[in-house]
Amino acid sequence: MSGRPCPICRKPASAAHRPFCSGRCADVDLQRWLSGGYAIPAVDSEDDSLEGASEGGAAAGQPGGRRL
Repeated sequence: MSGRPCPICRKPASAAHRPFCSGRCADVDLQRWLSGGYAIPAVDSEDDSLEGASEGGAAAGQPGGRRL
């Protein structure tokens, strides 16, 4: 099968396990998802603070409480 290689081992993908080459690589990928291996780390920023929530919030008349 032509196309993208298996994202785990880079071998050619098989039609039966697409996009993986085998059930083993599909299981490895599933385990990475379940264990949080693919999680994107969160970074706190000043924009994410709740300080401005009491100043305007949704009462400011704009969707999401944002002032234009």
